[in-house]
Amino acid sequence: MEDSQIVALFFSRSERAISAAAEKYEKYCRSIAFGILNDDVESEECVNDVLLKAWESIPPKKPSNLSGYLAKLTRNHAINSVRCRNAVKRGSGQITLALEELEECIPDKCDVERQMEQSALTGLLNEFLASLPVDTRRIFMRRYWYLSPVKEIASDFGISESKVKMQLLRARKKLKTKLEREGFE
Repeated sequence: MEDSQIVALFFSRSERAISAAAEKYEKYCRSIAFGILNDDVESEECVNDVLLKAWESIPPKKPSNLSGYLAKLTRNHAINSVRCRNAVKRGSGQITLALEELEECIPDKCDVERQMEQSALTGLLNEFLASLPVDTRRIFMRRYWYLSPVKEIASDFGISESKVKMQLLRARKKLKTKLEREGFE
């Protein structure tokens, strides 16, 4: 079934929307969740919660890219699950490590200005990603979107861990430079 048909089912409030979305994207969402949670049961619960969240949020939202929308919901839900699970022992997982690596590049402001700059920042990040060589972009996304460990990325790409770390370091430096040039400090 096409994504537009699934979204139409959500808009018509047909329960078939959930089963159609699950049929098409459950494996994809579960792989995202498992990459963050490292637990089959938690990953399954995460995907079920994401399908419920999609039911609650479509409508009013009308995602033009259903797979991307579900991936974003899955990632956010899985990250929140890890934060809850590790509330006592912060800093013990890949999520914290990956976010700390990006911390020096992306500003952390908790005010109205941040909300206004969010769309501009998203555009800059998309431009930055498009400017990277394909392999570097894939490595960057694996680390900072899918939160994969460096060791796993190196194994999957058939390169050394030090090469992965160096590509990530160079990419972060380029990102920081681009953001500073555009006024994000």
